[in-house]
Amino acid sequence: MRLISVVLSGGAGTRLWPASRQAYPKPFMKMGGCTLLQQAIVRGQACGTGELLVVTNQDHLFLTKNVVSEINDPPQAHYLLEPKGRNTGPAIALAALQCAQQYGPEAVMLVLSADHLIPDTESFVACTMDAIDAAQQGRLVVFGIHPTAPETGFGYLEVAHVSRESQPVRRFVEKPDLPTAQEYLASGRYYWNSGMFCFTAGAILEAMERHAPRVMESARAAFATGQSAEDVTRFDVHTFGLQPDISIDYAVMEHADNVTVVPARFGWSDVGSWPAVAQSHTADASGNTLLGDVVAVETTGTHVQIESYGPKIVATVGVRDLVVVDTPDALLVAHKDSAQKVKAVVDVLKARSHETTHLPAVVNRPWGTYAALKEEEGYKVKRITVRPGQSLSLQYHHHRAEHWVVVQGIANVQVGETEYRTEPGQYRYIPLQEKHRLTNIGEEELVLIEVQCGGYLGEDDIVRLNDIYGRA
Repeated sequence: MRLISVVLSGGAGTRLWPASRQAYPKPFMKMGGCTLLQQAIVRGQACGTGELLVVTNQDHLFLTKNVVSEINDPPQAHYLLEPKGRNTGPAIALAALQCAQQYGPEAVMLVLSADHLIPDTESFVACTMDAIDAAQQGRLVVFGIHPTAPETGFGYLEVAHVSRESQPVRRFVEKPDLPTAQEYLASGRYYWNSGMFCFTAGAILEAMERHAPRVMESARAAFATGQSAEDVTRFDVHTFGLQPDISIDYAVMEHADNVTVVPARFGWSDVGSWPAVAQSHTADASGNTLLGDVVAVETTGTHVQIESYGPKIVATVGVRDLVVVDTPDALLVAHKDSAQKVKAVVDVLKARSHETTHLPAVVNRPWGTYAALKEEEGYKVKRITVRPGQSLSLQYHHHRAEHWVVVQGIANVQVGETEYRTEPGQYRYIPLQEKHRLTNIGEEELVLIEVQCGGYLGEDDIVRLNDIYGRA
C-alpha cells in the first residue's frame, strides 16, 4: 500500500488577526514550539506516509519549503501551487489527479488540514489505521469529533448513534444555528466534521465524476495545463480560475452513499479563534495564558500574547476574559465572548486597503526576511536578514536611494558594476536608480539595517533585472 499525506494549506485565518495575515496565515503560526503546518506534516509521517503533497497558494511556496526543511527527517514533498483560492473541492480533485498519475489509483490519500492542533499523535495514528482499512475497501472516510458544546462554527455528521466504532454517515449538515446545534448535541447522533479525510485516489475521483462532474471537468482542464518542474506544479491562472469555489463536503460528501466516519479518539482543535488559542496553552492559577513579559494584576481568564522586535512589557489591571494580542504594527483588545467578530475588524481594514491585513510585521521572502522599524515622511528604516548562500534580486528603484549597514555576517554588495565585500560595521550607499544586489557570502545569517530616503517608499518601487527565484 502507498500512503500519501495530502496537506491542504490555505485560508487567511482572519479570526486570528493580527498574528495571522494573508501573506502569513494560520498554518505558519507557532504553537508548542513549531508551526501548525509542521505539526500536520509530522503527524502524517507518524502514520507511515512515504510522500507528502502540499496544496498551497503560490505566494506561500518558500514559506512552506522552509517549514519542510526544518523537520528532522524531511519527507519527499511535491507542491501544487494555487494562483488563487478555490476551496477544498478543487484542491482535493487536483491532489487526487496528481496521486493517481504518480502512484496509481490504489494509492491511499490521508487528507489533513495544515491548521489543526492534535496533541495526541499516538491516538491519531491508531485512528488513521482504521481509516486506511476502510479506504482500502472503497469507502470515503471522514474523521468525526465527539461534540463537547453546541458549536455553530462547525459542520456536523449524522450517524445512527455516536460511539467509539466506525460507522456509515447518514448525512452531512452544514454549520447550524445555536438552537439546532443544541438539538444535535442532545440527540447523541452527531459528530463535528473535522475536515480530515482518507480515501484512495481512485475512489475520490470516481465519486467526483459521479457527484460533481463540473468540478472534475474543470480540475482535469487545470491539471492538463499545469507546468511541473522538479517538485513544484504551477497552474495557468485563467484555467485554474474556471474551477468552482466549492467545498469537498458540498461537492461530494453530502451526496455519496459510501461515506464512513472514524470517531476521533484524540483531542482536536481547529484553532479557529483566540479563545481556542488560549485553550491550547496551560493557564495559570487565575486562568490566564500569558505569552511574553506580562504583568497581570487582578486579572482572570485573559490571554495576552506579545510579538515584539525587542523587550516589551504588557500590563493588565482589573480585567477578565480578554484577548490582548500585541504585534509590532497592530494591537487587538477583545472580549473572549466577541472573539468571532475579529473577522469584522479585518473586513473594515480591507475596505481601507490597510497593509496589516496582508503583510505581517516581519515579511518572509525566498532569501530571508525584512521588517519596517520606523517610517515617517521621506524615510523608512528596515531590518533585513538574508540566509547563507541566498541573494536578493538585481534591482533598482525609481523613487528612493538606500543606505546599508551590515551588523552581522558577511555580504557581497553589488552597486552598478562594482562588488564590495562588506562586513559588520561597514556601510554602502545605493544611489537613486542605480542597479544593486545583496548576497550573503558568509556561513551565518546576514543582518543589515537599511535606511530608505525618497519621495515614495512603497514596496512596489522595485524593478527586478535578474532574480534567482524567477521573479524578474
